[in-house]
Amino acid sequence: MRQLARRRRVAIIAAAALAAGGVTLPAGAAQAAPACDVVYATNDWNTGFSANVTIRNLGDPVTGWTLTFAFPGNQRVTQGWSARWSQTGNQVTATNESWNGNLGTGASANIGFNGSYTGTNAKPTSFAVNGVTCGGAAQQPPTVGLTVPAGPFQAPADVPLTATATDPDGTVSKVEFYRNGLLVNTDTTAPYAYTLDDLPAGAYTVQAKAYDNTNLSATAERSFTVSPAAGPTLIATPSAVTVAEGGSSTVNLKLSAAPTGTVPVTLTRTGDADITVAPATVSLTPSNWNTGVTVTVAAAEDADTAGGTATVTASATGYAPLAVTATEVDNDVPGGDNVYTARFLDQYNKIKNSGYFSPEGVPYHSVETLIVEAPDHGHETTSEAFSFWLWLEAQYGRVTQNWAPFNNAWTVMEKYIIPNHSDQPTAGAPGTPQYAAEHDLPSQYPSVLEPSVPVGQDPLRGELQNTYGTGDIYGMHWLLDVDNTYGFGRCGNGTTKPAYINTFQRGTQESVWETVPQPSCDTFAHGGPNGYLDLFIKESGASAKQWKYTNAPDADARAVQAAYWALTWAKAQGKQADVAATVAKAAKMGDYLRYAMFDKYFKRIGNCVGASACPAASGKDSAHYLLSWYYAWGGAYDAGQNWSWRIGSSHNHFGYQNPFAAWALTNTPELKPASPTAVADWTKSFERQLEFYTWLQSAEGGIAGGATNSWGGNYGQPPAGTSTFYGMFYDVDPVYNDPPSNQWFGMQAWSMQRIAELYLQTGNAKAKALLDKWVPWAIANTTVGANWSIPSDMRWTGQPTTWNPANPQPNTNLHVEVTVKGQDVGVAAAYARTLIAYASKSGNVAAKNTAKGLLDGLYAASDAKGVSKPEKRGDYRRFDDTYDAATGQGTYIPPGWTGKMPNGDTIAAGKSFLDIRSSYKNDPDWPKVQAYLNGGPEPTFTYHRFWAQADVAMAYADYGNLFPNG
Repeated sequence: MRQLARRRRVAIIAAAALAAGGVTLPAGAAQAAPACDVVYATNDWNTGFSANVTIRNLGDPVTGWTLTFAFPGNQRVTQGWSARWSQTGNQVTATNESWNGNLGTGASANIGFNGSYTGTNAKPTSFAVNGVTCGGAAQQPPTVGLTVPAGPFQAPADVPLTATATDPDGTVSKVEFYRNGLLVNTDTTAPYAYTLDDLPAGAYTVQAKAYDNTNLSATAERSFTVSPAAGPTLIATPSAVTVAEGGSSTVNLKLSAAPTGTVPVTLTRTGDADITVAPATVSLTPSNWNTGVTVTVAAAEDADTAGGTATVTASATGYAPLAVTATEVDNDVPGGDNVYTARFLDQYNKIKNSGYFSPEGVPYHSVETLIVEAPDHGHETTSEAFSFWLWLEAQYGRVTQNWAPFNNAWTVMEKYIIPNHSDQPTAGAPGTPQYAAEHDLPSQYPSVLEPSVPVGQDPLRGELQNTYGTGDIYGMHWLLDVDNTYGFGRCGNGTTKPAYINTFQRGTQESVWETVPQPSCDTFAHGGPNGYLDLFIKESGASAKQWKYTNAPDADARAVQAAYWALTWAKAQGKQADVAATVAKAAKMGDYLRYAMFDKYFKRIGNCVGASACPAASGKDSAHYLLSWYYAWGGAYDAGQNWSWRIGSSHNHFGYQNPFAAWALTNTPELKPASPTAVADWTKSFERQLEFYTWLQSAEGGIAGGATNSWGGNYGQPPAGTSTFYGMFYDVDPVYNDPPSNQWFGMQAWSMQRIAELYLQTGNAKAKALLDKWVPWAIANTTVGANWSIPSDMRWTGQPTTWNPANPQPNTNLHVEVTVKGQDVGVAAAYARTLIAYASKSGNVAAKNTAKGLLDGLYAASDAKGVSKPEKRGDYRRFDDTYDAATGQGTYIPPGWTGKMPNGDTIAAGKSFLDIRSSYKNDPDWPKVQAYLNGGPEPTFTYHRFWAQADVAMAYADYGNLFPNG
């Protein structure tokens, strides 16, 4: 491939010349020799499709690229991402964005688009990059075949993929497996195989792409359908196993219903030949169908230093095939035979095989659908879940040296929860936000827009647009309706999923039980005459159709944190190139994350009292340099309008801070953002965040709430004597009060884990001082053993001393009391991770032993889907609460306002949470709630939240990594 490209370049040089300084230079002498490979994969539906395109540079490094190809039919590009797309006739052009134009030799750019077609969606047959046709070099490409079992497949389906690949003039280096255009696995050793686990009902297109030793490739494709579950099925417990090299694990096979006679089950293995299964056949009968039979999966001892995976497939006539993934833990690598590393892989396999992901590969908030907390439905998801997924895959890459799942997680995140250009079409248009006061109660909304209140200058808009050549914001929106349960779809089309939605919009007292779900792109297709906008904002004129997104900064910072670890661990393996492109995107995300450092309306930081009196700021005078509760952006939907706005947030909660991410963005070359002032901003933020923790640390050691630059959300006057931090006012529970935002110990565990990692990596003295006080306090309120417990709820009294950076004072008047203890498995894992990192650096024995005790307690709570403990949900009494003016509780709808949800539910005064979410009555768990509402006992649920299960897995991984000898 590269030889042919160089011959073409010689022809170009001969055609023209340039004169420079009296010396004649051949045209293109300073340019790179292009050579390329392109994979083009689509997911089709009706008359639409999405295409994922991977451009791989096989020639010299390039600093810019343009991809061209021709559609063979009547396809049209309707919206694209990660490139500037245009189409003339059937000719399509995609040009790099400023942030992905540099491609080193072997590097790739992943881009994509949505399109329309009629008839057959045939794929383009030729691609060119910078005018040079990809493929067709003197070297011959490999050949590849892909086999998928005939089925039928019933949800949740395990579908094994098997590829055969050969190369006529070299060797096969690897085979990549794609599902609906998304990379899901890379296999470097024949036989090439991967199992798609636990697939929901839907249509699937899969590809196997083989690469040879010269990076030429070939692709094979197959399609299949997974039907909804019907009839009896085979069941495996567990559905995935981890096997220590030289050891074995067991799997129980049974049926979901009694058979009429004996059912012979055949067991076959594909994948790593070191893994075996015995016996080869078992029988399930009318006597043992529900107790099952046990089979043994073993891994042979070998001399290599890499683990492997295999798929054990159980087949029986009349039943859908059932696949069990077996992962070998190699004991030739330090820690490879550690029991906690094995537990990590076991938990990882459960997460990837137990219904945590949608058909699109998006992680749900929880496996269960009936769950109400920050998301008001279990099959919504949050940017939080995506960030934990990235972190989980970084840990998996450390253990297995397979970085494809980490890169794929970022690809799915970029496609579905980072709005692309078509989702924010006017983001680059000029405009400033108009002021609207926040209020304490939902009943005080809609809030009046006050254009006369001064708003400061946005100091980032021009810099970011100059750096990246676009007005688009590169950050995650916080909430997705993954299955489009509400039916908003994309911009009111009713069908596209996942769909961008929002809920919380009305002040500190608005709990999830009082929210109204709304589309992030409001085209007035649903809701009232003005969509949902006039529930929240009152304008002097008519409301305009618009799109708007809200970022949760802690999630984006956690994504940066995950990217740092992926880079660090990949470097240790000599595989930095495997994650380089994804890490570069993390640096870009960190650039935009700076919007969280600014006051909501870019007003001056410090003693900012009075909406009109507090001055608008210029430059960085509006920066508090902390990670605030959100940043947001929006703009016009109609093509005839051209305006946009961006805001920060005035409210800062200690639980959202991430000085580790700030340190990584300033001290890791690959993660340094590209904008001119970004590194300086993050350097200042790093110090400011550590000061913030120190200011908020109580006399006992727990960290108090935070501070705001806008008291009450309307730049009000706080009570006399309120303590300040750089002129911002102390707030015991910033942002939300139902329940108080700093009541939950989870904020402590999440946030202090970042401090512990900072201490682990850098030995930072301020981080150590915080931990030296926090850890003993937390341990004193912890019990390990069979009946383990950790802090759950806390009560705060007093306030910190006003901050003096030159002479910080101890907080003798700020106190915390643990009022409730519990067994939240996710919080326990995050807390254990904090102790693990601290103990590894400090040698603190109590921290290590407490962490180990918690991990062993978590493992004892293992089930088929992960780790869980029963939860009583007395708050579910609020499902049918209507608004009560005396208590302020219930879903408030202004008198006279009426509208409709997409399913026809009426939105009006007197309606409850359930009234505008009537589909909950069809949930399989609803009878338990209805019985409770009818006067029955408080219902108990066993939940599997994605973030919690990921944190449990990573706690095992941390311990196995940092304490390999137990």
